[in-house]
Amino acid sequence: MRLRSSMPAKLGRAVPTRRQLLIGGASLALSIAALRPAAAGTRPATERRLAFRNLHTEEQLETVYWRDGDYDATALDAINHILRDHRTGEIKDIDPNLLDSLDRLQDELGTREPFQIISGYRSPKTNARLAGSSDGVAKRSLHVEGKAIDVRLASCDIATLRDAALALRAGGVGYYPKSDFVHLDIGRVRAW
Repeated sequence: MRLRSSMPAKLGRAVPTRRQLLIGGASLALSIAALRPAAAGTRPATERRLAFRNLHTEEQLETVYWRDGDYDATALDAINHILRDHRTGEIKDIDPNLLDSLDRLQDELGTREPFQIISGYRSPKTNARLAGSSDGVAKRSLHVEGKAIDVRLASCDIATLRDAALALRAGGVGYYPKSDFVHLDIGRVRAW
């Protein structure tokens, strides 16, 4: 679709098309963005970094798990280890989409502090035992698939953490104020 001018032709100026206006506006916006200095404390868009503190084992990890468009296998192995089932020692691959959700959550909250891990991966045996003794544990939990995590942040109250997670709409968000943690998963979007 072209914009037509109601201006008389005798003015001698060409009227830009809608496409030309849009392209010009986009070029101007990109030029301004390129001139603007980066915000203080931001990280390069070419990396994703996470930090964890496992409350059961006292292990800590800070790692760049994604760099220049690709996941780092060594970093993923380290994350799988710290998020293992602390009861059995079993390790499972954590879904990188869950890690990306955690990274986006930290961006939303403006923090890079370590996530305090309540529960990462759970073996089927551990999950069955927990589900049998608690109403708050799903029998078919996404923890068993490496697609869920229970966390908190030291400097952030869990209601704020929950609200930021809900805003992402990246999966399920469970709020457990009595136990002081938030459940995050990459299943369907829902909240409890």
